[in-house]
Amino acid sequence: MKRTVGSGMAMGGALALLATLAGCGTTENNTSSTAANGTSNAKVIQAVGAENEYANVIQQIGGKYVSATGIMSDPSTDPHDYEASTKDAALVGNATLVVQNGVGYDDFMSKLESSSPNSKRVVIDVASALGYGKDTKNPHLWYQPDTMPKVAQLIADQLAKQDPSEKSYFDANVKKFDASLSTWKQEMDTIKSKYPNTGVAVTEPVADYWLQAAGMDIKTPWSFQAAIMNGTDPSPQDVKTQEALFNHHQIKVFLYNQQAITDVTKKFLALAKQDHIPVVGVYETMPPNHTYQSWMEAETKALTAALANGTSTETIS
Repeated sequence: MKRTVGSGMAMGGALALLATLAGCGTTENNTSSTAANGTSNAKVIQAVGAENEYANVIQQIGGKYVSATGIMSDPSTDPHDYEASTKDAALVGNATLVVQNGVGYDDFMSKLESSSPNSKRVVIDVASALGYGKDTKNPHLWYQPDTMPKVAQLIADQLAKQDPSEKSYFDANVKKFDASLSTWKQEMDTIKSKYPNTGVAVTEPVADYWLQAAGMDIKTPWSFQAAIMNGTDPSPQDVKTQEALFNHHQIKVFLYNQQAITDVTKKFLALAKQDHIPVVGVYETMPPNHTYQSWMEAETKALTAALANGTSTETIS
């Protein structure tokens, strides 16, 4: 049976459970790697991130002792429409560490785990481990600035249980990861200082946590955002409210989900252009050629450009 971190237990209890797994869950790799102490280590932990941003953080923390794969990784696909494949089932079946978002965002993972049992596998349910309840309205937890540092530590703790000899290596990588987030956080602090409570509009709550951390005032009604997120049409009243934000210039920037472009999105993209409101495209899963950190930095720089110069950035390179 799998073991789930953060499911039905407090964080401390979850970590206590992980302690029983020491020495388990590595698979042999045909290519030996050289550990930090110069000895040969042929064990590579197989890991899966339900979303590629979680896989990226796993890989950064695990380094040469981990092979991490993201299940949802196509930036042209709406993650809410994702359907798991037999390849995904095989990846999950071989993994001894899985990180998934939870709060209903990636429920397909539970089905994959049930259909591909692995007694050595541990699942980190991010939402549950970090104390988010089942009634959490916005599941896009990776945009919350304090999420990934906590997840990185959970990952390091679990990897150390599966490969105790490399605990110091994993801990060092957590420190590097935390330090590497400073540029992003400084940029958000600058925005918050220079443009406090600036009105912005969105299509859905993909980046709401980040926008709130940067001091933005999200004026789009929650009911409008929830409708777009859940693939339904917003009410006529909510559409009128959103239109007024543009027509009366109550917002300085319009942000939309690059991976879920509907007719409603196209309508407001056109309205933004008509009313000379800069546009910033945000991503729901990590775009190609990025790390988690560079992705967050790129979108934050795009927001700065929109606020400072009225520059639109619909895609990031």
